[in-house]
Formats: sequence, structure tokens, C-alpha cells
Amino acid sequence: MNISGEYAILFYISCYCLFIRYFIAGVIIMRCPFCGHTESKVIDSRPTDEGSRIRRRRECLLCAKRFTTYEIVENLPIVVVKKDKSRESFDRSKLFNGMLRACEKRPVSIQTLEKAVDEIEASLQNSLDREVTSLRVGEYAMEKLKEIDEVAYVRFASVYRQFKDITSFRDEINKLLSK
Repeated sequence: MNISGEYAILFYISCYCLFIRYFIAGVIIMRCPFCGHTESKVIDSRPTDEGSRIRRRRECLLCAKRFTTYEIVENLPIVVVKKDKSRESFDRSKLFNGMLRACEKRPVSIQTLEKAVDEIEASLQNSLDREVTSLRVGEYAMEKLKEIDEVAYVRFASVYRQFKDITSFRDEINKLLSK
């Protein structure tokens, strides 16, 4: 088998063989580890490792032998484009800490904030964009905080939008009250 110029990912199989998935011109070709046939059917699927991997029991359509594959969801890194056009990897702990700071001395549980950060990160992962602006991340955070606690929302907005004076602060509160 010649795989030069192609990417191959190796998976462990229950019979201690290696299962190779080739990415050729955007098409995934999976081969039976016993006969090399490219067609198989899934007999059983179940999550493993707290849902981070999927275990699939397969049967080759040519030789009828069974084998197990493990599929791992690949999360591509999200790059945040900052206001000064610099780029850095998305850091959920920075988002969490900023939202936590806004919720200090407020009746907001850590679990609620973690859930909000999870939802924001899922929204970013599910979008087709691998690069997002810090503005978009901040807007997501403000939307979530507005649902969770209005005081925390105003605190976050005052730092995020860099309120210069009491007028801009009052305008944001009036927007909140009018809705």
C-alpha cells in the first residue's frame, strides 16, 4: 500500500490490527483490516470516554469479518482576532474568568457560568468560521449574561464596551429597561 502524499490516521482495532483511514481528494476510504475491502456496515455504535469517542462495531461486506473502530470528534482550534488585528487561540478560561468577575457578589452559580461558556464555545465550534472577532465573542458573552443576571450584564458591558462616562452607562441601562 502506497500512501505517499496522502494523510493516514491510525486507529486501534479490537484484534490489535491497525485500521487505516485515508483522506484522498476529500473522500474518506475505510478499509477492512483483514481483506482490504472498502465497504463495511455498522452493527453497533455506542459512546465511550464520557462521549468524547464513539465505538463502532463493523462488519466487512466482502469477508464478513467483524472489527471495531473508534471515532474521535476533532475540534479545530478557534482563532480570535483582537481589535488590534493580532490573533490568538480561543481561551475558554479567559472568557469564564471575565464572566465570573462580572458576577462577583451576585447570586449566580459556577455551574450556570460553566454552562453559558460551554454554549458560547459550542456556538463558535459549530460555526463554519475558524476565525472569530473578539467583538463576536464579547457579544455572545453579553447575551448570555443578560439572560443570567442583568447586573452582571451591565458590569461586563461597562468593561467590554469601555464606557467613558456616566452617560454611556445610563444609555446601556435604559436599553436594558426598555426591553
